[in-house]
Amino acid sequence: MKWGVLVFPGSNDDQDALWALSDVLGQQAVPLWHKDPDLKSVDAIVVPGGFSFGDYLRCGAMARFSPVMQSVKTFADSGRPVVGMCNGFQILCEAGLLPGALVRNRSLRFICERSRIRVENADTPFTSRCRKGEILDIPIKHGEGCYFADDATLEALRARGQILFRYVDASGEPSSGANPNGSVDSIAGIMNEHGNVFGMMPHPEHAVEAIVGGHRGCEDGRKLFGSLIDHLERAARLPSRRAVAVEGRA
Repeated sequence: MKWGVLVFPGSNDDQDALWALSDVLGQQAVPLWHKDPDLKSVDAIVVPGGFSFGDYLRCGAMARFSPVMQSVKTFADSGRPVVGMCNGFQILCEAGLLPGALVRNRSLRFICERSRIRVENADTPFTSRCRKGEILDIPIKHGEGCYFADDATLEALRARGQILFRYVDASGEPSSGANPNGSVDSIAGIMNEHGNVFGMMPHPEHAVEAIVGGHRGCEDGRKLFGSLIDHLERAARLPSRRAVAVEGRA
């Protein structure tokens, strides 16, 4: 499968995402410069972390106007997968591809630490290698990671199974102490209503090799990338609707 990783001025996790996809997971991965609307025929798009445009105005507020983002919107509207991590999550919310917004951490401080997140929905293209209720160990590093949405949006997210991850404590339960940034309902990651656009604040690209952190949990990020790889490979094996129609008329 061919993956595209967006690159904005200020991106600093694009190379990590490219490394995780190509060197660790054996995928074809190419950088996509923000001023070039050509997506180079990729099968999936990653919007990486960092500080696009220096986080001026608001995190992701300027990146949403880059020429590549219109192509990303068209790509997403066609049902193809888009993943945003940290600043990428912020950009997708600013661009209207995901509901809600990311605001300043409750502490008003930048945080960089390991986090526990619980899988809330394992029946998605992004979590199929996980079990519902499974606890993943994925690092976070952000200053504006507090997810917020109004009550109506939250009700819809819950009803449609769009909340994929929540921050939890060692016992696997959401709590104020386990919520590192103050996100409403302890939300760590969500997907859109159609199930093809996904955003999360933790960094799965930093959790694909045990050697990085010295423990097994440091490979939990592979489950998320691997889930989408499985989804893309299944989709590639399916005949196109056009091919089926042609065969039906033959």
